[in-house]
Amino acid sequence: MFTGIVETVGVLRAAHADGDAVRMSIEVPGHRGGTKVGDSIAVSGACLTVTRIDGRVFDADITTETLARTTLGALRPGDRVNLEWPLAVGERLGGHIVQGHVDGVGRVVCRDAQGASWLLEIEAPHPLARYIVEKGSITVDGVSLTIAAVSGDRFTVCLIPHTRAVTTLGTLAPDARVNLEVDIMAKYVERLLAAYVPGAEASAAGVATDAVTAGRDGAASRGER
Repeated sequence: MFTGIVETVGVLRAAHADGDAVRMSIEVPGHRGGTKVGDSIAVSGACLTVTRIDGRVFDADITTETLARTTLGALRPGDRVNLEWPLAVGERLGGHIVQGHVDGVGRVVCRDAQGASWLLEIEAPHPLARYIVEKGSITVDGVSLTIAAVSGDRFTVCLIPHTRAVTTLGTLAPDARVNLEVDIMAKYVERLLAAYVPGAEASAAGVATDAVTAGRDGAASRGER
């Protein structure tokens, strides 16, 4: 369990194909003690398991499911990633409840400077739009953000200077792709209501598959792999 408060920014040092999966080596700046093999770390919003540690570098295996649902497969050595360690019991929940289970990939539509802050408009896969509400929470590349406005499949978030400085969000430009995790509470509510609303359960079950398909179709239309 995470909270969407990024602790540091790591650097991808290597990525190697391992069958259908990919093994990534990520360097953590400075000293972050206590991490051991088997621990979980959220990497740009995706919860990964540490499989090896060598000094400041840890390895993690990326499965086909994660490659299909996130932007991790497009990373190259030298790219920066947001890192967050799991929330310990008793610690403050600074953001919102984040599982590290990315729902789909969104696209940055535009970036508008508002004084020292930025307004970032992002287009979400259509099946995820139903869970995005004004003043609700959403995770963008592992960062917990408040939704300022919603219009169809698009939503707007505000990035303060601090967030831009300590995460990778400060480098986002129009057409960039980002990992999105919607609020888990909304999905639970929909599932519970399925018993009272005919057809709701089938609709909810199809959201995950549709979100992955939408992400793939969007990438194909832009010539991405």
